Amino acid sequence: GVFYLGREVDPATSEPTDAPILYDAADLTTHAFIVGMTGSGKTGLGVGLIEEAALDGIPVIAIDPKGDLGNLALQFPQLAPADFRPWVDESEATREGITPDELAAQTAEMWAKGLAGHDQPPERIARLAEAADVRIYTPGSAAGLPVSVLGSLEPPTDDAGSEGCRDRVDATVGGLLTLMESDADATAAEHVFLSQVVSEAWQRGETLAVEDLIKALLTPPFETLGVMPVDDFFPERDRKKLAMTLNGLVASPGFAAWTQGRPLDADRLFYGPDGKPQVSVMSIGHLDDAERLFFVTRLLGEVLAWMRRQPGTGALRAILYMDEIFGYLPPTGNPASKQLLLTLLKQARAFGLGVVLAT
Repeated sequence: GVFYLGREVDPATSEPTDAPILYDAADLTTHAFIVGMTGSGKTGLGVGLIEEAALDGIPVIAIDPKGDLGNLALQFPQLAPADFRPWVDESEATREGITPDELAAQTAEMWAKGLAGHDQPPERIARLAEAADVRIYTPGSAAGLPVSVLGSLEPPTDDAGSEGCRDRVDATVGGLLTLMESDADATAAEHVFLSQVVSEAWQRGETLAVEDLIKALLTPPFETLGVMPVDDFFPERDRKKLAMTLNGLVASPGFAAWTQGRPLDADRLFYGPDGKPQVSVMSIGHLDDAERLFFVTRLLGEVLAWMRRQPGTGALRAILYMDEIFGYLPPTGNPASKQLLLTLLKQARAFGLGVVLAT
């Protein structure tokens, strides 16, 4: 229940003292914000929080726009040179006039000494490795564990009319429109139309594919939206234009990568098949801006729906961590991710979900 974050620093000498900094994990239910200039150690602090949570059996979903958090998987309880050898920079060894094996030995010695200086013995590293599994997911790519984001749009386990289900519909449609660089505003005609298509299908318990959305745009499955005829609210020429854009997305060579892999399911991201807590790193540094916003929006919608299915608690149940939120929660502008983040910040406390954001 207490996270060890390091030691206090003497402001006069800038040297660490013997006084530990202990952080009450329950405080994370009111969320945390890490802010600092480039190189100030934001990601390092985030990694420390995630590792301490894992030691306590608290699962984490970490959104990683920069590609730094994959280092969480590098856990070497023995701190042996052979553990570090695959990861050392051979060109650095050449510049220093030593062999890669010698550089690996120096690196292992440096880490062993540094960890011991902060009271982190190999036994605690071993406990970390045993406490939670680290998984690196790469949506839109097979470089790590692929994630099926668009393979199918399965109806949620929530009641079709529940708030959680509506949130998931909005996140699904908003993310898809963002990927197509179309208007993702919830009041836009394309958003309202596709939301109605998805919502009605889910109320019938049907699983949709993206191809079904294209067919619905060309031949609407309903005659009115609100009190207006469909053709007045969302004219046929505009529907056809959106269908062409969506069809172009489906036909593109890279589309298959979004349909393969494990389903985007918060339960499976927080816990493994055996119920063991997971640290699921969602690495998105390889995606372009529109693809990142699309995936983050889909993931946040899934986490929000998962949260609403949990019973209330005052304890820390899980953590959602996001490194570098620039662009996803702007003070001006309203990307599809913004409302989801604001909702999580307002409501997640009651469900024991801690949100940690960095910028």
